[in-house]
Amino acid sequence: MKQLFDSSSLKCSKIVTNAYSTSFSLGIKLFAPSIRPHIYAIYGFVRYADEIVDSFEAYNQKELFHDFVEDYKKSLDRKISLNPIINAFQEVVHNYNLHTYADDFLKRMEADLYVTDYTTKEAYENYIYGSADVVGLMCLRVFVNNDEAKFNALKDSARHLGSAFQKINFLRDIKDDMEQLGRSYFPNLSNNILNNATKEEIIDDINIDLKKAYKGIVQLPLESRFGVYIAYRYYLKLLKKLKKADSEKILSGRIRISNGLKVFILTKSYIRYKLNFF
Repeated sequence: MKQLFDSSSLKCSKIVTNAYSTSFSLGIKLFAPSIRPHIYAIYGFVRYADEIVDSFEAYNQKELFHDFVEDYKKSLDRKISLNPIINAFQEVVHNYNLHTYADDFLKRMEADLYVTDYTTKEAYENYIYGSADVVGLMCLRVFVNNDEAKFNALKDSARHLGSAFQKINFLRDIKDDMEQLGRSYFPNLSNNILNNATKEEIIDDINIDLKKAYKGIVQLPLESRFGVYIAYRYYLKLLKKLKKADSEKILSGRIRISNGLKVFILTKSYIRYKLNFF
């Protein structure tokens, strides 16, 4: 039965999400049951595409990525794929009209196979849009259940949240990106060197994104609001830790949030949420 196959596909997407991101996994668990499977499907797909271009250096990444994209394109026509991650995602694409966003995302992932430096602000923002903003927009489509008026009212905030998350990831992972992947995303780095002044410029830019994103978070439907708010709080705390850390420390290792601190953030945020103080 196709229904059983689709159900097992969604379970695979959930497994991928739980394996790769504890923060997003917890956020998704806080969504209403009606929207969780769709967000798992989106995350599973974008994670696998990202993994191909980031982690499979021992294999022919270009060939693997090409095959992944071709399988996805075929699934749109067939409305099925024997790759469970793609199978789960194609259904969400059809249900929420995500075709353009998915195409933009795949183009930016492909760029990671060829482009190593983003030396202009325009190129940097273009990459951020396709690699992160569109993911936020895909999720927003699910959150508002294709309500066009709600989507248009919240899409700018969703983009800013996607941008903020991506930029924080870039700053946190700057050492690995430069040393292992040979990539430099921030155009304001001088000779690919991060110093404290440049770090502050990057953080100021991220704070602008977070402030604009917050205005949209508080207007999200109840089914998704608290889960997105928790993800926002996690990343806000991570940004604060990056701000306190010297640039040399950021370049020497990955800044993390402990599981204990995550539980504390969750508890505190839940209290604020129930009291309507968030």
